[in-house]
Amino acid sequence: MSAAAARPVVFIVDDDDAVRDSLTLLLGLRRYATRSFAGGEEFLAAIDSHSRGCVLLDLRMPGVDGLSVQAELAARGISLPVVILTAHGDVANARAALTAGAFDVLEKPIDDALLNTTIEAALARDAETRVEADRRVALRNQVARLTPREHQVLQLVVNGRHNREIAVELGISPRTVEVYKARVMDKLQVDRLPELIRLALELNLTSNNELRESPKD
Repeated sequence: MSAAAARPVVFIVDDDDAVRDSLTLLLGLRRYATRSFAGGEEFLAAIDSHSRGCVLLDLRMPGVDGLSVQAELAARGISLPVVILTAHGDVANARAALTAGAFDVLEKPIDDALLNTTIEAALARDAETRVEADRRVALRNQVARLTPREHQVLQLVVNGRHNREIAVELGISPRTVEVYKARVMDKLQVDRLPELIRLALELNLTSNNELRESPKD
């Protein structure tokens, strides 16, 4: 199933059977899809970059603990929001988790209303992240449609060159530069030069090292 079609899941990772069972029951009654895991190793073996939802992650577990799981997710580029669960009032580790990018930290026993609010916010964050990732993929696909010469013109425009300067550097006429700019803006679906520059900066398309030698097409 594709990431776009997958239903968001609340992943519950806790070595305490009672905690997993109670959270699974509670969230199921609230119509969340859930998957539970008794340890970090099991969870990491099941997760991948296409997974959607959020993670309720116990801070202290035998074997791979919560902070280690969080670090491994980051290393794999998996951006699921992580809500750390702790029964220990461990301020130092909670701070470390937040510093490492945890979405929130909840103390056990967990207040039901707070849990629900936190999960809703975490799922909303994940949805926003997915939309942004899809948008950037679409933009890069549009950029991939540019010819080598159009790449050159785009990068020179973003680097602040005027039409006449670009024409001299590429050995073409200023009018031809305008034609290439129009083609670039059409392919990237922008109407104004500031939008084109913003998009190129966002995708880091301004490096002179990326300028390509190309035929006059």
